[in-house]
Amino acid sequence: MTGARKAAIMLVQFGKEQSAEVLANMTEKEVEMLSAEVARLGKLDPHQVDDVMDEFYAMATTRYAGSGGMDYARELLEASLGKERAALILDRLEASMNDIPFNFLSHADPRQLLSYVQYEHPQTIALVLAHIPSALASSILAGLPLEVQTEVAHRIAIMDRTSPDVIRQVENALQRKLSTVLQPDELSTVGGLQPLVDIINRADRTTERLILEALEARNPELAEEIRRRMFMFEDIINLDDRSVQLVLRQVEPADLATALKGVPENVREKVTRNLSERGRENLLEEIDLLGPVKVKMVEEAQAKIVGVIRTLEDSGQIEIQRGGEADELIA
Repeated sequence: MTGARKAAIMLVQFGKEQSAEVLANMTEKEVEMLSAEVARLGKLDPHQVDDVMDEFYAMATTRYAGSGGMDYARELLEASLGKERAALILDRLEASMNDIPFNFLSHADPRQLLSYVQYEHPQTIALVLAHIPSALASSILAGLPLEVQTEVAHRIAIMDRTSPDVIRQVENALQRKLSTVLQPDELSTVGGLQPLVDIINRADRTTERLILEALEARNPELAEEIRRRMFMFEDIINLDDRSVQLVLRQVEPADLATALKGVPENVREKVTRNLSERGRENLLEEIDLLGPVKVKMVEEAQAKIVGVIRTLEDSGQIEIQRGGEADELIA
């Protein structure tokens, strides 16, 4: 990891106000360099954040890893340099972002991209999906046949480092179809479990289940590790009460009632105890009135709520416990 990337991770952890104070004491060239790194960060691995903070002997106030991205970089620049200077740097910054592998696919139409890659070798598809935004990659993965989904998912999970020459070859192949070329000049670390988890997390519940079941048959240990890292609807029990209340404010009562059909009692209890007495009574009454509900409808409702949870996490409003973090105990 480069020093610039470590510094960018620290800026994200500091928050906008403190980061702005740090940037205000740097040269314009330094600010531009660090802003580029912040914009490239995306979702951060909490363990990686801890390592960086330990290295710089800094006390991290939370173990939650925030999100970088262009919007965060813009806010930092405007807070430290003002909107006018920030706009000039952002123009150059957005141009430099074209150096990111497969960045030209960031806003591609999923159906169009699927038509380009679905007949490629699974390793090629895995390479492309590991580079593009998770939401787009999820749409592509969902459109592939199940046997191809499993193969691609497995290859993403075990992928480590990829030669720039290989990336360039795949990009050149897409160039002939999309008239776009990228030329990354550094060895890129792509793939691995977390990119696959991000992709599956944004897939519909049916695709999510099919992929995990197929991976279970092929590599049980890998499937178990992926499940451990994912946030499923039932994992709402691991959210603190304040976070659950934030989620419930943005969920339609009908969706909530449908999502709670057939869930374990501790999941239902976690939700209901974060409602007012009147809200709890109304919810339980609506659940009873629903009667039998198709599994697909329940999964769709649960997926909507999980989408709300992930949006709140991305914005930094709630924290999701994953991995080895201690689960909340339900009395």
